[in-house]
Amino acid sequence: MQISVTTPALLFPAISLFMLAFTNRFLSLGSRIRNLHDQYRDSKDDSIREQIENLRVRVHMIRHMQGFGVMSMLACIFSMIFIFQDWALAGQILFGLSLLFLIISLVISFLEIRISINALDILLKDMEQG
Repeated sequence: MQISVTTPALLFPAISLFMLAFTNRFLSLGSRIRNLHDQYRDSKDDSIREQIENLRVRVHMIRHMQGFGVMSMLACIFSMIFIFQDWALAGQILFGLSLLFLIISLVISFLEIRISINALDILLKDMEQG
């Protein structure tokens, strides 16, 4: 299979949008953790502690999502360089790696979204008990 320099370039907008979304998630979770931390210091409520633990797991997952997104972008860039230098096989391998890293990042994103449901369940459980 032959690919041109423009083939890996097609991934740039997608990877950039995912990275932006991951960063926005990270920032909103960071803000939420700070707010919950302040609430927990005042009340020592177990449901708040559970929420913070859930958010801790999600923040670590987002860090991995971002890491694989960056590796996808780098592999894509090097793929373009290698294809431009007529090192087709190395360029194709790096393009494949770029796709693999992007898939891993998206799978982690899917799992993180599923975990976010647990945080909502904690809140709903607390409301039902209260």
